[in-house]
Amino acid sequence: MIGHRGVEGADSVWFTITDEMSKKRSDVETDWFHGGFRHSPALAYFLPRRCRQQGSHLRGVAVEMIEDNCAAVLFDLDGVLINSTLAVARVWRCWALEHGFDPQEVVARAHGRPSLATVREYLPNADHEAENREVERREIEDLEGVVPLPGALDLLANLPHERWTIVTSCTRPLAEVRIKATGLPLPSKMITSSDIIHGKPHPEPYLKAASLLGFAAPDCVVLEDVPAGIRAGKAASARVIAFKTTAAESALRGAGADWVLNNCSEIRVVSVSAKQLTLALGRRE
Repeated sequence: MIGHRGVEGADSVWFTITDEMSKKRSDVETDWFHGGFRHSPALAYFLPRRCRQQGSHLRGVAVEMIEDNCAAVLFDLDGVLINSTLAVARVWRCWALEHGFDPQEVVARAHGRPSLATVREYLPNADHEAENREVERREIEDLEGVVPLPGALDLLANLPHERWTIVTSCTRPLAEVRIKATGLPLPSKMITSSDIIHGKPHPEPYLKAASLLGFAAPDCVVLEDVPAGIRAGKAASARVIAFKTTAAESALRGAGADWVLNNCSEIRVVSVSAKQLTLALGRRE
């Protein structure tokens, strides 16, 4: 097992505490409990057994950044690496109105799940494959406003290509179109809805992705933006970083996210070795 798994913690995870950080207590609420250190808005919720302290007493000091070790990083696509929210909403809103459903409800249900699952749910007696092909065609054609999210290009550029991949509920053709449209590197190995039987929140997508890279899922970190994806990562025994790009923070925490950040700009690759990556998580001043 690589990295931190709980309150008792693994020795490979560090908090860095400085005098400068301690002066920012008004910006970050902290409290001390059961020998641990709680940080809000939540980069860390626990104190590992080893802690590096720089000039400040532990009690009441705000932690701005932590480091976590992992073997590989598994990225969701939409809402994590790219922003396709408006395009997704346009396509599913139109589909919902055509079939007499509540557009707001359908759009919310469609996020983070294979489109085929949504089609089956709302049209149980329809030709699911034909309906799904039409949804896919519309999504492929609608690329207006589909852009990379902050920090995505930089983070991927600093990760070895064999230590990350994308795990998306998109079909493979749709994923490839969006990746190319946003200028992201296309991973040589990728898991899409075309490659699985059970979609998120089932663990299959992340279990397959980790295996594809040659690692065990518990040694990987998953990056997600919706509860279904978070539950999939946790069910695969991976640690999960959630981004506040799509769902409310309370929903992300309720689904079991280990950390909640804004986007990829708050993740930095500190070091790379044959067996592990060290990631720094937190705001950079």
